[in-house]
Amino acid sequence: MPRKVTAASRKLAPAVTTRVQEPKPRTPGNLDSARFAGIIDEHINDARGKIDTVLADIREVTAAAKDTPADDEHDPEGTTVSVERANEVSMLAALEASLIELLEARVRLDDGAYGICERCGEPIPEARLEIRPEARFCVACAAAGRRR
Repeated sequence: MPRKVTAASRKLAPAVTTRVQEPKPRTPGNLDSARFAGIIDEHINDARGKIDTVLADIREVTAAAKDTPADDEHDPEGTTVSVERANEVSMLAALEASLIELLEARVRLDDGAYGICERCGEPIPEARLEIRPEARFCVACAAAGRRR
């Protein structure tokens, strides 16, 4: 009768199964999440305040347009009401885009992915995050992205 060969009969150690866990998004070990939450929240509040100011300016320019002749392009007094309004609307769009980036940064902070470059996976220097708390890329990757 054939003999059954087992790990024990061969004096081999039983197979060991090891699990390799996917690395979780990380933040730099010395990143003070509470401090950066405060910085991000401060920038969010500033952006909201600026948006409110620009919206008030747009309402003011729009109201002033009612008192201005329809053809204000040849007004020697300065820029036209339509140009002023276009400038304010453009500024509003930029501020709203900035606010969205800041809100997304806050989500990344809460999720534990804040401060990590989305392109190379390396930590973003804290000095950059203090100045641009919405930064998603380290300086090298941001510069490389601009060159493309």
